[in-house]
Amino acid sequence: MNYFSLTNTPLFHGIREEELRELLSCLNAHEKEYKKGEIIFRAGESITELGLVEEGSVNIVVNFYWGNSGIFGHVTQGSVFAETYAAIPGKELMCDVVAAEDSLILFLDMRHLTTTCASGCSFHQRIVHNLIRIFAQKNYSLSTRMMHIASKSLRERLLSYLSEQAMEHGSAHFSIPFDRQQLADYLGVDRSAMSNELSKMQRDGLISYKKNEFTLHGSAEPA
Repeated sequence: MNYFSLTNTPLFHGIREEELRELLSCLNAHEKEYKKGEIIFRAGESITELGLVEEGSVNIVVNFYWGNSGIFGHVTQGSVFAETYAAIPGKELMCDVVAAEDSLILFLDMRHLTTTCASGCSFHQRIVHNLIRIFAQKNYSLSTRMMHIASKSLRERLLSYLSEQAMEHGSAHFSIPFDRQQLADYLGVDRSAMSNELSKMQRDGLISYKKNEFTLHGSAEPA
């Protein structure tokens, strides 16, 4: 187990290596390797553990009634997943968690994590604080996405997202973390239609862009 690498993750931020060794024992932590495509958690299961991606990455996959499926989320190295379900006793998963590549996952018992030690050790309190921050950040990200996709037109969704990115960067010139397909998936739109709309917005003088770099210009009127 790479304790140094774990201390650099958001969940274990502010916890020293020697403290982490004791903490992981307290949390019934254990590691497991998964091959690409292997299911980590299956829809319909009730779980009591959250997962932290030590190596590799995982996909959150929604399976539809008619047999097709779609990727709802992607969890990268150092991030946690399934913490919401692990925190609600008996709540069944609504999606599969699948290894997107060969991965190493650290599992932590949520009941032990949210119940501080009898000695009230400061580093156990720290991990609870870190977990609350993770919940808050994910809630904020979800709320922000809902704000963008609430817009009716494609242009309004793009304007909403690009305006939010400009505010986040404190500049009218910024880079976004998505490629075209990822941005289309995030906004819930067709990629080709979105690319056409971006071209129209550039011709209208609202934006200029190259790959994932954007610059906003002047005022914008919804299409």
